[in-house]
Amino acid sequence: MDQLFDIALFNSTIRMVTPILLAALGGALCARAGVFNVALEGLVLVGAFSGILGNYLTGSVFLAVIFAVVCVMLFSLLFGYVSIHLQANPIVVGISLNFLALGLTTFCLRAIFNVKGTYYDKNMVGLPKWDIPLVQDIPWLGGVLSGHSPLVYLTIVIVLLLHLFLFKTIVGFRLLAVGENGIAAKSMGIGIRRYQYGAILACGALCGLAGAQLSLGQVTMFTEGMTSGRGFIALVAMMLGQSSPLGTMGASLLFGFMDAVSIRLQGLSIPTQFTMMIPYVVTLISLFFFKDKGYLAEAQKTSGSSR
Repeated sequence: MDQLFDIALFNSTIRMVTPILLAALGGALCARAGVFNVALEGLVLVGAFSGILGNYLTGSVFLAVIFAVVCVMLFSLLFGYVSIHLQANPIVVGISLNFLALGLTTFCLRAIFNVKGTYYDKNMVGLPKWDIPLVQDIPWLGGVLSGHSPLVYLTIVIVLLLHLFLFKTIVGFRLLAVGENGIAAKSMGIGIRRYQYGAILACGALCGLAGAQLSLGQVTMFTEGMTSGRGFIALVAMMLGQSSPLGTMGASLLFGFMDAVSIRLQGLSIPTQFTMMIPYVVTLISLFFFKDKGYLAEAQKTSGSSR
């Protein structure tokens, strides 16, 4: 047990949870605005590919992250236009975009890099690892919190800022009003579509960061379908957290921890087929025991009435 639950495991948990948490925060924003966004998987996958492509084109990891964010925001506009402007079912649109992202990234991988399956360049530099002064010298805590990519620490800041935005600002209250009751919000002169488009664009930016962390922070490569269901796990984390930034962070930590445990168990002579099942089994168990009775239902109801 000491070999399993050591400092490296918890350090890996912080790293693993970042893409899930960023995507879940994006989904929470959409749910708060009355749009149930199931396209998180596809958005993160586009962000992962765009991060590698941006690094390949510019040679700068910073510009690569910006490029990933912009690309995913543009891709998310497609979801916003079809689901909000054309009033299509957002669940159907989200599932379609997931398949579109999978096919599009596979096609671009072969068209741009002329490879199949995986693109890797040994000369490509990923996100740097930051050691936090003073914290890195603290026993155990320093080994867990220090030595991560900048996006890991940015995610913690985003959680706090998003919480303050939703529950301490006028714009945040208006966004909550749109998700709570779109008809009442519209009668007060609040632009429903403007806030929903804003939430979808913000979701795209967060998923772009999640994809960049996945392909440039954890590894420096792109593999077809490398999200491996993390977008759907993020959706469940958003549901369990009831679209609250702090609650979503807690649920994401659970899934990130189980993801890290599954990887650690692969080194203990346990069949890979069983260890890879762990995060998804925990996801199903979570859905069975913890049913979201709050903003998920509201998002599903208001996704039609608020337009």
